Amino acid sequence: MQKLHTPSVVHALAAAVLLAASGFTMAQTDAAAKPAAKPAAKPAAKKQPVVNPSSRTNLKSAAKNVAAGIEAAEAALTPAELAIAERVHVGKLPCELGAAVDLVADTKSPGYFNVSGKNFKYRMFPVATTTGAIRLEDQKAGAVWLQLANKSMLMNQKLGVRLADECMSPAQLAVAEAIKLNPPASVLDAPKPAAAPATSDAPAAAAQPASAAQ
Repeated sequence: MQKLHTPSVVHALAAAVLLAASGFTMAQTDAAAKPAAKPAAKPAAKKQPVVNPSSRTNLKSAAKNVAAGIEAAEAALTPAELAIAERVHVGKLPCELGAAVDLVADTKSPGYFNVSGKNFKYRMFPVATTTGAIRLEDQKAGAVWLQLANKSMLMNQKLGVRLADECMSPAQLAVAEAIKLNPPASVLDAPKPAAAPATSDAPAAAAQPASAAQ
């Protein structure tokens, strides 16, 4: 004999179906309500430092002012120093052992010279001496250029070495050749004896009076 479903059982089944359906609907609603995951943020690009054009202009202007100040200081030579500078032999001067020294006058700074050669370069100005020799110095580097009548030489006093010797301009070479032909007397030579005074060889009788000779 088949059993019939009672109304209470039917209601219970309907309630279970409705509960399951409502749960599924709520799950969909929650899923839709959640925002989608955001992509990872990219690292912020580093900002390049902004260079102020005016600061570069100021630096260039300051450098020009320093250079102008140096030139102004170099131009402050005395008339005596400028007179010495006019007597300096310039050009490429050959020296002993195949060396050479190049002296160039600075037209922008009268009295100053650029002295260069193998492995050296100096900026020199004249210095007065008591001997009359022409002397140029680069006091910062300790270099000295000494010009005599017949030759010149370059020394570095800080290093204690002579960088070039027997350097000659055409004018100095002419003086050197003249000295070879007519060497000056040495201070070591013995002085010549003075000449003896002349004496009279006349006989004594010649000095007697005429009466005595009779």
